[in-house]
Amino acid sequence: MASSSVLPLLLFSSLLLLSLPLFEAQRPPIVRGLSWTFYRSSCPNVEKIVRDHLKDVFRRDITQAAGLLRIHFHDCFVRGCDGSVLLAGSEQEAPPNLSLRKEAFTIINDLRAKVHQACGRVVSCADIVAIAARDSVELSGGPKYRVPLGRKDGQHIVTLEETLRNLPPFFGDTSTVLGFFTAKNLDLTDLVALSGGHTIGVGHCSAIVDRLYPVQDPIMERNYADRLKILCPFPNSTEGSFPLDLRSPNRFDNKYYVDLMNRQSLFRSDQDLYTDTRTKPIVEKYAVDEKAFLDQFVASMVKMGQLSVLTGGEGEIRANCSVRNSPVRMPEDGGDDELIRTLVSDGDEIEEDGMSAAF
Repeated sequence: MASSSVLPLLLFSSLLLLSLPLFEAQRPPIVRGLSWTFYRSSCPNVEKIVRDHLKDVFRRDITQAAGLLRIHFHDCFVRGCDGSVLLAGSEQEAPPNLSLRKEAFTIINDLRAKVHQACGRVVSCADIVAIAARDSVELSGGPKYRVPLGRKDGQHIVTLEETLRNLPPFFGDTSTVLGFFTAKNLDLTDLVALSGGHTIGVGHCSAIVDRLYPVQDPIMERNYADRLKILCPFPNSTEGSFPLDLRSPNRFDNKYYVDLMNRQSLFRSDQDLYTDTRTKPIVEKYAVDEKAFLDQFVASMVKMGQLSVLTGGEGEIRANCSVRNSPVRMPEDGGDDELIRTLVSDGDEIEEDGMSAAF
């Protein structure tokens, strides 16, 4: 679909490559309470169980990989990687989470049921999310890597206000989005590398019509914009969807950065990574050096996956990923003493068709 006029942007001289910083990925330290071998004794096959099930899921629909990866991002950025986004309640109902896939939530609970059947209730939903995100990357063509485990599940319903304060907007510029990252001790390189997760998945008309109407965003390549206008013909178009990565939408590779250089990115927050002088050289590096991107993506994912984790005696291991094991009152800004829900404990099963999130 790319026009010949923009293809020369993909050609770089060896001098340019030599002039770029190395951006070498540094292996992040492991948070106290997590371990590479946490379930060695209690559930040694947990990762195989998750992987085997996801292989079956992705054979039928590889697009589910992007949904599982997004759940991990959205979980970790709000209260840390504690499975809070899985809970039916305010966090799922926040606008940034409304496009999270229902199927992805179902897949996570299916994985939880298989793991708990094999090992008992010893593996947290938060850990299952982390493993599923990792396998979604690898099984869609990305790198194979290890994730430290030992997270516990959070017990608090997160308010809509807290969710909005912590999830970076797709319409923000680099400075805006970077502010959300630095608040989590993630840096500029983490921002560019983790944004590369958009090499799989789709965006919807509702997120891009402001770049098409009433006047086309001048940064967007013209032929690309014309194609988007066919999909989203009106300023109030909402239904259509389009790949986030134009060139290889279902393969985890570095083509997302090639799209940025050709000005063919859906989201303003993505495209601005190539406009901003701080992030532009990193985008250029990853566009021509896939290994550099994949190495840094792994390092940044492991780093992000340890944000504010609950370990040891903190949190719980949920019997059902979408509900808590025991009643917990809302935070102070969530109302009076009203209990959101009465939940079961000790592994009792709950009807699993009640997850209200959609993405």
